[in-house]
Amino acid sequence: MTTPTPPTPPTPQATPTPQATRTTRRLTVAQALVTFLSRQYSERDGRRHRLIGATWGIFGHGNVAGIGQALLESGTGPDAPMPYYQGRNEQAMVHAAVGYARQSRRLSAHAVTTSIGPGATNLVTGAALATVNRLPVLLLPGDVFATRPADPVLQQLEVFGAGDVSVNDALRPVSRYFDRITRPEALIPAALQAMRVLSDPAETGAVTLALPQDVQAEAYDWPEEFFAERVWRVARPRPDADALAEARRALAAACRPLIVAGGGVHHSEAEDALRAFADATGIPVAATQAGKGSLPHDHPCDVGAIGHTGTATADELARTADLVLGVGTRWTDFTTASSTLFQNPAVRFLNVNIASFDAHKMAGLALVADARAALGELGGDPGGPAGGFCVESSYQAEYRAAKERWESRVTAAYAADDPSARPTQTQVLGALDALVTGDDILINAAGSLPGDLHKLWRARSADQYHVEYGYSCMGYEIPAAIGVGMAAPDRPVWALVGDGTYLMNPTEIVTAVQENIPVKVVILQNHGYASIGGLSESVGSERFGTAYRHRAPDGTYTGDPLPVDLAANAASLGLRVIRAKTIGDLREALAEARAATVPTGVYVETETADTVSGPPPAQAWWDVPVAETATRASAARARREYERHIAARRRHL
Repeated sequence: MTTPTPPTPPTPQATPTPQATRTTRRLTVAQALVTFLSRQYSERDGRRHRLIGATWGIFGHGNVAGIGQALLESGTGPDAPMPYYQGRNEQAMVHAAVGYARQSRRLSAHAVTTSIGPGATNLVTGAALATVNRLPVLLLPGDVFATRPADPVLQQLEVFGAGDVSVNDALRPVSRYFDRITRPEALIPAALQAMRVLSDPAETGAVTLALPQDVQAEAYDWPEEFFAERVWRVARPRPDADALAEARRALAAACRPLIVAGGGVHHSEAEDALRAFADATGIPVAATQAGKGSLPHDHPCDVGAIGHTGTATADELARTADLVLGVGTRWTDFTTASSTLFQNPAVRFLNVNIASFDAHKMAGLALVADARAALGELGGDPGGPAGGFCVESSYQAEYRAAKERWESRVTAAYAADDPSARPTQTQVLGALDALVTGDDILINAAGSLPGDLHKLWRARSADQYHVEYGYSCMGYEIPAAIGVGMAAPDRPVWALVGDGTYLMNPTEIVTAVQENIPVKVVILQNHGYASIGGLSESVGSERFGTAYRHRAPDGTYTGDPLPVDLAANAASLGLRVIRAKTIGDLREALAEARAATVPTGVYVETETADTVSGPPPAQAWWDVPVAETATRASAARARREYERHIAARRRHL
């Protein structure tokens, strides 16, 4: 196998200024950075985008006189060179920026500035989420004094054996690029590297430029060329010719091929190319959480979600597939059912991915390339798509019949015949399913909803399904909805949250109200961590510590549900809230929320407070280790079941 050449990173295009006419401009480091960021652009397929569309900020002594002053000086209002948005929580600001970047297909991003100390460390979770999901965000945390006039300063971490460490070093392992700007002139190469990484589809993630507070305010004579408009071209690398030929041979030899569509399909805008390839070859298409919607749910080749939260149709096809074509997927444990899903002894993998790291997973034949370019070339042989390859009609009939059976199960789970009954969680999704169009965007990240949505949701458009499951971060949904609303201001944006994730991070409701971004927040009250409760029971831990209840006399959390009124809490933050007690109420409330022009919430207490009811059970396993020795019978039973499953685990070599 020929090792493909890694994709060419984006190249900036700027008009050089002759040496004789070079001039300088005296600005502070912060002023120079804000000016620089306002003049950076990305370009793909001839379409130009602001690379840094806005800056989020919470100010403190580490950035108020630096970045804060620079943003003020650059101009305010909707036409400011660098728009500014006020946040309430540093982690949430990153989530909003990530939501914006994902909706913008990674071609535009936001910056986030914070003070030193806790403001900076609050960025870590959001940075990890961005990097795990390969989504660009620029972090600009304040840092301690570079010149050490007072040592330590407020909120400085002292590391006894290293004087150059600050709390911002916690951002190193979760950033794709990190630099600390200890001298003004160091900003120039660091800023250019930051833009390179943010605009490189194979390298992107969180980028951190730590800014000591004294350096932010220091003046310097900057070369005027630094502030020229600069365009970072986002290329579509093509696959290596030898690897492409080998891929076509592998396809031609397959009897039961399966496509697994990941988030890279969306990032590269390859949905039409995937549809054309599936139409021509008849290969069924399953989707990861990030890839759901790559085909609309009613496309004949779409077989739904794959893996632990997948459909019976997709998972059974995976068990018998002899060739798996992964397009833009990272092959996480949920997708592979912890390496137990692909059971055909002859199965081989063909991976299309712009990142070499991901393309070589599962010992696959790697096509290191842009997904749209690779699918076009894989299906562009003179003899027809993939050399004229098409699966047998009997295979197509098999998976389409299985898909029909699964759709019947979805319809049954969504059914709600009694409008006076309290809805289950799946019936809430069914009511929403009956209301939305392809314009609506659904956002979720954690709890029991990602599993239900992955299995059941009928995606109507390429970007309708926005479930962040790379990091599955509780508290992502509401701020991400704000970011998505900024990127898609004319579309209904829904944040679906359970009570557990709502309590983690509701504060950006205030931001939605302040900016009048009409997000629709659906709050499901089931009195605890429902998904972890179910997982706890399955591994023999008996739902320990997962219910939101008073303590009983024996000290366990098995008393009455806590008298927490999340609807009142949301209303106190400025959200217009509609309470829905029954299925009939819910249908009316959702319709009213969808039509609302202000941030609006729908609060509903779901049926069966302690369990997740309604959806079909998991169709594939997930590895959560069980105690090897225990005195409780539940754990012993769970261990026996665990050992049965791990016997099916295999390494694809």
